[in-house]
Amino acid sequence: MEKKASMLHDGALEGQVIVVTGGGTGLGRSMAEAFLRLGAKVCITSRKLDVLKATAAEMEKATGGTVLPVACDVRNWQEVDRMLEEVIAAFGQVDGLVNNAAGNFISPTERLSTKAFETIIGIVLMGTVNCTLAFGKHWIAKGEKDKKVLNITTTYAWTGSGYVVPSACAKAGVLALTRSLAVEWAKYGIRTNAIAPGPFPTKGAWQRLLPGELVEKFDMAKRVPLGRVGEHRELTDLASYLISSYSGYINGEVVTIDGGEWLKGAGQFNMLEMIEPKMWDSIERMVRGVRG
Repeated sequence: MEKKASMLHDGALEGQVIVVTGGGTGLGRSMAEAFLRLGAKVCITSRKLDVLKATAAEMEKATGGTVLPVACDVRNWQEVDRMLEEVIAAFGQVDGLVNNAAGNFISPTERLSTKAFETIIGIVLMGTVNCTLAFGKHWIAKGEKDKKVLNITTTYAWTGSGYVVPSACAKAGVLALTRSLAVEWAKYGIRTNAIAPGPFPTKGAWQRLLPGELVEKFDMAKRVPLGRVGEHRELTDLASYLISSYSGYINGEVVTIDGGEWLKGAGQFNMLEMIEPKMWDSIERMVRGVRG
């Protein structure tokens, strides 16, 4: 697909300050850069400050925008509070939060420890809760209006999916949080929406979910009625719209962008049933060896 300009006009996010968790790499980075190109100031967060600083420098050079890199483990509410304070100190305000930080890996559930569940639920669900509470309480206390929370969930939040059960549990919680706060916090001028992406390849996540030869054996494009995986600019256009004031009457919505994948077959990783039990040890070693 040919590269196209954003569907929003230049300056559509001018004057906005947007925080993107997990913004140093992957889809988070793509969304953050799209916001910059539309005139927003952006804070990107993750646990690795060196990655954030390198990403911030590259994005500022590419867009001419302003990026604040802040190290933050979203599982820790104290770090989230500190991150919010740094954003306010740097920019004087914050207008949008994109809860993108996530963790996931494939495994038969009977091989998992409770620690594996705690780790994924901690990042995905509690990380989203911690950030949403911190930002929401700040906006409510200040009486600020036209604020946006955009959560990244997944289609298997409502269908379920084998072999990624901790992620499915956590994302289902994010889905419930999105719809619940859309009703409760609307009176404060806070809109809460979500995006449920289908397959959008990113280096780190893709290698953990389909390591080694699995990426060829289980071609995700074959699961999609459109016959291809998503392009980042398609997701960033949607995110830019939902985080902007142009979507002012959209609240509590979960927008699926997957080329029709979940309608074709629920459970994004159910095809892993085809893997022989003896293969899981080698797959686990490959997953543990992936960095980024």
